[in-house]
Amino acid sequence: MRASIPVSVLPIFLSLFASCSLSIDNFRQAFPIIEPDPGHTKLRLSREGLEAIEKITTPIAAVAVIGPYRSGKSFLLNQLLSLSCYEGFGVGHMRDTKTKGIWVWGSPVEVDINGVKTSVFYLDTEGFESVGRSNVYDDRIFALATVMSSVLIYNLPETGQDVAFEPAKLLWLIQRDFLQGKSVKEMVDEALRPVPNPNDDKNIDQVNQIRESLAVMGDNSTAFSLPQPHLQRTKLCDMKDDELEPIYVKRRDQLIAVVSSIIKPKIVQGKTLNGKDFVSFLEQILEALNKGEIPSTGSLVEVFNKGILERCLKLYNGHMAVLSFPTMERSLQQTHEDAKSASLVAFDEQHFGRHHANRSAEQLMEEIEKVYKNFVLTNEYQSSKLCEALYTSCEEKMDQLQILRLPSMAKFNAGFNQCNRSFEHNCVGPSKTNYEMRMMKMLGKSKSLFIKEYNQRLFNWLVAFSLVMVMVGRFILKFILIEMGAWILFIFLETYTRLFWSSESLYYNPVWHAVVMTWETVVYSPVLDLDRWATPLVVIAGILLLYWRCCGGRKHSFCWILPLWRNQKDERRSE
Repeated sequence: MRASIPVSVLPIFLSLFASCSLSIDNFRQAFPIIEPDPGHTKLRLSREGLEAIEKITTPIAAVAVIGPYRSGKSFLLNQLLSLSCYEGFGVGHMRDTKTKGIWVWGSPVEVDINGVKTSVFYLDTEGFESVGRSNVYDDRIFALATVMSSVLIYNLPETGQDVAFEPAKLLWLIQRDFLQGKSVKEMVDEALRPVPNPNDDKNIDQVNQIRESLAVMGDNSTAFSLPQPHLQRTKLCDMKDDELEPIYVKRRDQLIAVVSSIIKPKIVQGKTLNGKDFVSFLEQILEALNKGEIPSTGSLVEVFNKGILERCLKLYNGHMAVLSFPTMERSLQQTHEDAKSASLVAFDEQHFGRHHANRSAEQLMEEIEKVYKNFVLTNEYQSSKLCEALYTSCEEKMDQLQILRLPSMAKFNAGFNQCNRSFEHNCVGPSKTNYEMRMMKMLGKSKSLFIKEYNQRLFNWLVAFSLVMVMVGRFILKFILIEMGAWILFIFLETYTRLFWSSESLYYNPVWHAVVMTWETVVYSPVLDLDRWATPLVVIAGILLLYWRCCGGRKHSFCWILPLWRNQKDERRSE
């Protein structure tokens, strides 16, 4: 592995991509893109390698190799790139320094993937379980490599080591001959099986958490075995292919074919990444990792799914914003279902992972239900507020109809029906049923009270009216027929009521019904509401009568066809 890189490499990279006609030999070496901080707990970007990646305009794919330190990761990468140990990634047993952080081979391999020219980078990672480092550091290296890569090769020198992640295609590579009669897939399945933990041991919980993270891959993983290339491991870098074990060479070539067959351009949220996009994506990952306590495959997936979840919630709220409250419950429910479906479709199109995506989807559903409950409460409040206002308005109107100056059943019924229609049309939402019951009780009570007092008030009003018309006919108009008609009405009302045992029996009599119908016709109609216009009409009539009495007789000399009450002075004046 390599610890130091000549500083002159960066200008070479920049000039390479600027001219587009430079020799590949100028940058055929490894560059660091991620390096540890001095405390070896967090990671930071190394611009040396990233500036070269940023120049790539074609879609990018990355093949990363992870595994324990001294497990042959760098040697394996050199084999995949057909490079010797002297020109490729630095191999640990050859040099004093080993890979720190994550390194990239500076010359991408150009491949055609489904007609798309893709630049494939190979990444070497710092080995796990190195002395003098915290487990958190290993977790961050693992999680970062997992998310960055399109194909993740977990290099297992022996059986029993396990790790994985989704959006990359995971390739389990088990080296040496430790299969013990089992297939590679059987070994992988056995390694991923949770360990029983009846005593709630924390260490076992951590192991099971790792295995659960590995189970994320599901159908997205491939198992492959690679035999030991030669017994003399320290001399591998000096051996040619014809000196290596033939079965190893054959399986190595098969491995290269497998990697080539499963590699795909890196896609994040439906978008293929180029160089700049890849570096920007890497910066986001690193920020999320360094903020986390102990990142794992699952927790890192959840970090990215959290952003997607927030966007899906925003999409849900956008769909729900078309509603105006209060609204009918079925309308709210239907809009909620449509908005939820749209949000879930968007989540399915963008999410990371499978197993952990299910958890994020469940969390999305929980958040949507919480927001929906708020909408339900808002709808209930607005519905209650609106229906209460309509109810109060109708109650006040019913109270006003109880004290009409001229009692009119027709006007009361018109107000009653108008109030009922207004409430039925405007009161919407979950509170409508409750307020409908209150409304029916209030209207029924008001109508009963009005009917109870209506006949008595009408009778009293007719008696008073007859006496007033007697006075008007005798002293103001001096029209004997008006006075006589008023006396007849008064005598009828006073004597007719004596013919019945009670006022109730009077009110149910056909004659009284005829009186009521006549009264209703005169007092209220859609054209004229006498109760509203009684005072203005009386004032106008008074003015006209006064004018007639003062001025009318002087200007015109005429005789009444009907007899009038006249005094002697008037008769002598006329002679």
